[in-house]
Formats: sequence, structure tokens, C-alpha cells
Amino acid sequence: MEFEVIRGDIADQSADALVNAAGTSLKMGSGVAGALRRAAGVGLNEAAMAKGPVDLGAVAVTDAFGLDAEYVIHAAAMPHYGDGQATAESIRDAARNALAAADERGCESLVIPALGCGVAGFDLAEGARLISEEIRAFDPDSLRDVRFIAYSDSEYETVREAVGE
Repeated sequence: MEFEVIRGDIADQSADALVNAAGTSLKMGSGVAGALRRAAGVGLNEAAMAKGPVDLGAVAVTDAFGLDAEYVIHAAAMPHYGDGQATAESIRDAARNALAAADERGCESLVIPALGCGVAGFDLAEGARLISEEIRAFDPDSLRDVRFIAYSDSEYETVREAVGE
């Protein structure tokens, strides 16, 4: 499955599913989670927290509320805030489980951020490489359009270089 690296705000994207870079509590704080929460409205955070906590690397799926998507897939690549950092294994598991959750729901398009990087403390270039490997290895039934999103220009350049685009 092919994918592309794009630059932008995940909350402004249109897709069947948007992936939230979540902690295991599923409480939507800052970064990607904060952007999605602000754009979707209060219901998204309440729905996410009602499904948590989840295991590290696991996902929970909610309605997308006010976002231009059907689903938000909350991928827990990091422990609850303050309880440690993301690991290569948690990033791989979260990415793989997010792709599977979208595919199982018949989604054709998905936007995924750099899970476990940023506030979770994992190196962006290494995290992007791990996520891109999971995307390339995934064998979908319905998923066709996967966009790996980076917010800033510098993040975009780092991700593009790390995934070899």
C-alpha cells in the first residue's frame, strides 16, 4: 500500500478515519489530541475517555463528532502523561492497530500523525521510520489512501527524509 507525507493540521483533514496520538488513559490533552479535541467539540474527549484506559499499543475507536471524518482512532503509543515515554514497540503496535481498525471498518482513507513523538519523547525521525515500515507492511482489504501528516515545516522535512520520500 502506498502512502504520502503531507503537511498540515490533522483537525482540518478530510478522511474516513483520523488517528489521534493518544496516551493509554485516552484523555485528550495537547498536541494532536488537543487539535482534534478543539475542532471536534467536547463530545470527542468524553467518548474517548469512556473507552479508556487501554493497553500500551492498543487503539480505541470513536465517532469523529465535528471533524470531517467518520471515525477517530485513538492509538496509545505512549503511557499516560508523566508515566514514561513511547517505545519502538509501542509505536509499531499503535500504528499497526490503527491501520487494522480503519481497515476492519471499511475505511478507504486514513490520516496518521507521528505517534509517540513530540510530548511522548520519542525521536521524530526514528518514529517516522517505524510508522512508515508498518504502513508499507500492512496488507489492507479496503484502505487505499494513507496520509502521514506533519504539522510544521521542520517536522514535514524530517518525516519525508526519514521515510525516504
